[in-house]
Amino acid sequence: MMSCNLDNIKVVLVDLSGTLHIDKIAVPGSQAALQRLRVAGLKVRFVTNTTKESKGFLLNRLNKLGFAIEGSEIFSSLTAARQLIEKKKSNPILLLENEALEDFKGIPTKEGQPNCVVIGLAPSMFTYEVLNTAFRAVLDGATIIAIHKGRYYKRADGLALGPGPFVAALEYATNRTAVTVGKPEKSFFLSAFEDLKVNPEEVVMIGDDVRDDVEGAVKAGLFAILVKTGKYRTGDEEIAISLSAVAVKDFAAAVDHVLSNRR
Repeated sequence: MMSCNLDNIKVVLVDLSGTLHIDKIAVPGSQAALQRLRVAGLKVRFVTNTTKESKGFLLNRLNKLGFAIEGSEIFSSLTAARQLIEKKKSNPILLLENEALEDFKGIPTKEGQPNCVVIGLAPSMFTYEVLNTAFRAVLDGATIIAIHKGRYYKRADGLALGPGPFVAALEYATNRTAVTVGKPEKSFFLSAFEDLKVNPEEVVMIGDDVRDDVEGAVKAGLFAILVKTGKYRTGDEEIAISLSAVAVKDFAAAVDHVLSNRR
């Protein structure tokens, strides 16, 4: 694994939930830290597996929390899932909350047998009847598309199940393997900054998930920094260090680390 040499960093990828904010509360110091990255001339992209709400809902929340972010700077797993559906001209069942469906406007729902089941974080959809309908569709040939396989995430009241366990249930019941489009997939990370024309070794990822953010980024050829907020659990820093990544207190500390180790 690579060492965390940040001499030539040009782009910073930043996770959102658990890194910049937890539900409707910003992680202290994050707004000012983000501004310091911009003043230093670094390009910033926000990469998120958030599937419970659309990019528009998410951007509005972040702006209200005082983050100066443009919609064009956010690359979400919902975007990646839509791109895949359009490429394959699929007829999907969308297991998504209403707040997330905005990112799928214009996707035609043809009559007849659906040929894919798209699963995001959709608590209101994870009922027996809905999952059984999805199960039958997969048995009849539909592909399972997991927007991501996050095991859990951090809410204001504590950790909560992510979509991963529900994807795993469908995989187990149907003996099929889902296609995953979000973090930690290598293609997701590379797509997030391909328009900036930089190499992976010029990019650092900052996030709170040691598997999806840190390990995924390292496998994609990026540097990575784990923050001890959000879904961080005691001991995750040991995994990060084994991946030649860095573990720090929070996003502000991560920005300190990036800026102090650049040429």
